[in-house]
Amino acid sequence: MSLLKEVIVNKSTVINPIWIMRQAGRYLPEFREIRKLNTDFIKLCLNKDLSSEITLQPLKRFNLDAAIIFSDILMLPYGLNQSVTFKKDFGPLLGDLNVNEATNLHEDDFIEKLNPIYEAINIVSKSKFTDKKSTIGFVGAPWTILVYMLNKQSPKQHLKIHFFNDKPLIIKLLTLIEKFLKLHIKKQIENGADVIQIFDSWAGLVDEKDLSFYIYNPTLNLVNFTKSFNVPVICFPRGIKDYKKFCDSVKPDVISIDYNVDPKKICEAINIPVQGGLDPKVLLTDYDNLKKESSKYLDVFKDHPYIFNLGHGILPETKPSMVEDLVKIVKDY
Repeated sequence: MSLLKEVIVNKSTVINPIWIMRQAGRYLPEFREIRKLNTDFIKLCLNKDLSSEITLQPLKRFNLDAAIIFSDILMLPYGLNQSVTFKKDFGPLLGDLNVNEATNLHEDDFIEKLNPIYEAINIVSKSKFTDKKSTIGFVGAPWTILVYMLNKQSPKQHLKIHFFNDKPLIIKLLTLIEKFLKLHIKKQIENGADVIQIFDSWAGLVDEKDLSFYIYNPTLNLVNFTKSFNVPVICFPRGIKDYKKFCDSVKPDVISIDYNVDPKKICEAINIPVQGGLDPKVLLTDYDNLKKESSKYLDVFKDHPYIFNLGHGILPETKPSMVEDLVKIVKDY
């Protein structure tokens, strides 16, 4: 059993496995070399040889306890025939969505379009670099996918609120998104993903009165579906105010916390394994500060099942040597 699953399944408190959100990618010089020659991000995600190579790059460098497939949550709208491109220094841009066409899309066509992702997971899960380590597959949560599909860009840039007044459209889309997210999860598991993480990047946008409709119920359906394969689920509802209420409602196996949360309060309130929390900006400072800040989390969770991670994705300007230091600090704790 991998160290990650020792903590998730057996609730071990004697080890702190470590992996890092966005560990495969932009801060690594070897990734940048590949990216320079492959400017189309979607095509890169759909190149099974390159995406599996990118996934394994950080494991070749650092003593990490899991690989997370190099892909993107927006491969889901892409699979539903909504165009997705990435504009430098802006983020994703999505095209118009033909809801009727997407609703009538055959499952086989969706699988065929995203099949290189599943093939890449298969390659990664069988690699010598993932021996006794977990291979993490992932999806975006229904709410976050809905936001991107309707907003057609990151809400960080601009959120078009008027879409969310059309309840029949919202219900139709959430049903569609859930159906294909389940299929996407199933194919990742069939190809060797032994843990699934659900990223709800924009959970913090939802008013408390709407949480059940947009967040709790749709995510619970995915969590239950994943657990039916005997595969554990990590949920990362970034920006959510009440993590305890989320855990009680959605019942993930692990809750991943962001860096705006007080870890002590989480440790007191939540009885399931916890992941993450460290501000990625700490990796841009110096060794002493890195040791001090990471040790805070290790101290708080020393008697609680805990997976070390960041409270959001690693920043592109991070020096690989700082990641090496972080892994060593966690392993030597």
